[in-house]
Amino acid sequence: MKLKKEFVTRTVGGTQVAAADVSAFGGVTRGDETAAFVAGCLERETTPEAVISALYAEGGAPIGVAAADVGRALRVFRELGALEE
Repeated sequence: MKLKKEFVTRTVGGTQVAAADVSAFGGVTRGDETAAFVAGCLERETTPEAVISALYAEGGAPIGVAAADVGRALRVFRELGALEE
């Protein structure tokens, strides 16, 4: 899976935002640092397991917390229609 090419993330005023063609994705959404990290991992083809491992290695949170955080972020990206799976 990876982010669709029309989907981009940026930091604006200290807040991570995701934006895309309004007709395709419905506009802009905000996320936290974890969502930004997951979005960065999704810039290239990857798996949920690889993203969980990368987040775990980056932050040192327990693997269960990393898995839950990645799951939440992926759910939002799916709801936005932003993933190629």
